[in-house]
Amino acid sequence: MGLKEKVEKSVEEIRKFLQLEGGDCEVVDVDENGKVSVRLKGACRGCPFSTITLKMRIEAIIREQVPEVKEVVAVD
Repeated sequence: MGLKEKVEKSVEEIRKFLQLEGGDCEVVDVDENGKVSVRLKGACRGCPFSTITLKMRIEAIIREQVPEVKEVVAVD
């Protein structure tokens, strides 16, 4: 399983929690340096707490499950 597939599998678990709160996210890109780009959707998009959600929830869970990931960033 490649890096992108591992990240997408991890994000599927995270999405369940985000969807309970009216939000969502999708993987846009995973580069060879371990940088993951995600798009926040629904209630997460534009939420004042989206940066906290991104770093403390999404990035933390992805990095725990996929140690090759170095950073997770949000893109439009």
